[in-house]
Amino acid sequence: MATDSTPTETPQVSSDSAFDDDDWDLIIEPHSSLLSLQLGEVWRYRDLLYLFTRRDIVSFYKQTILGPIWFFIQPIFTTLVYVLVFGKIAGLSTDGLPQILFYLCGITFWNYFSECFNKTATVFKDNAPLFGKVYFPRIISPLSIVISNLLRFAIQFSLFLVIFVWYWAKGEIHPNSMVMLFPIIVFTMAAMGLGFGMLFSAMTTKYRDMVFLLTFGVQLLMYATPVIYPFSQMPESVAKYLAWNPLAPLFEATRYGFLGAGNFTSLGIIYSVIFAVVLFLFSTVIFNRVERTFMDTV
Repeated sequence: MATDSTPTETPQVSSDSAFDDDDWDLIIEPHSSLLSLQLGEVWRYRDLLYLFTRRDIVSFYKQTILGPIWFFIQPIFTTLVYVLVFGKIAGLSTDGLPQILFYLCGITFWNYFSECFNKTATVFKDNAPLFGKVYFPRIISPLSIVISNLLRFAIQFSLFLVIFVWYWAKGEIHPNSMVMLFPIIVFTMAAMGLGFGMLFSAMTTKYRDMVFLLTFGVQLLMYATPVIYPFSQMPESVAKYLAWNPLAPLFEATRYGFLGAGNFTSLGIIYSVIFAVVLFLFSTVIFNRVERTFMDTV
């Protein structure tokens, strides 16, 4: 029985008919790695980052009488209270530095770190309604908090500089070249605040108890950091434990550079920078992992 052995021709697709990426309205790509910082996405949504930053700044003094003046009032009143309580009543040493300048220096830098930490620690909980409605890189929310707080820090730091120049002109303080470490110190504090904040925000999606422990924990951390006391006045038995606090070298280096007094070591700065980098990378992994499923638990 004869069969038809005529070969069947396979249709060839011309390479000219292949579609380029530009021809598609939507391209579905695999999930990014856990270590991805999504810098490309952040740049694409830079306008949203600007709007979030502006919102954080404006909402701080919205419907207030004094407005942005509160940025100055808060550190001034806190400094005066510290001078009265810790300087006059408790009699804590300030390494021979003017008490107002000593406490204002510590308060200015601590406010920046604590604000970054506190506000990024609840970013998932605070923005859950927004996250559930529209897509954008979630890391934009904590980044906007850090940037907006940087502007507040700049305003409060200008107040510190005014008083700093006054005492410098009087010859009561002696700054040195270590003041050049200022950008590194601020960047390291921002990385630590962002890192700790993203780490806690990932935990608060399931464990709301962390929100209540956060304020208490930040207060304890302040007393474990040389904000209201110089590191040199700590007993050796206590100082060896406080030295493990990655914030301690930053505050001591700040006072050493601007005020000319402090327990400054280059090894301490290196330790703080390494700690901040490792913390930020680790918290990025946790943040990227939790953001994929946090809407199921928040």
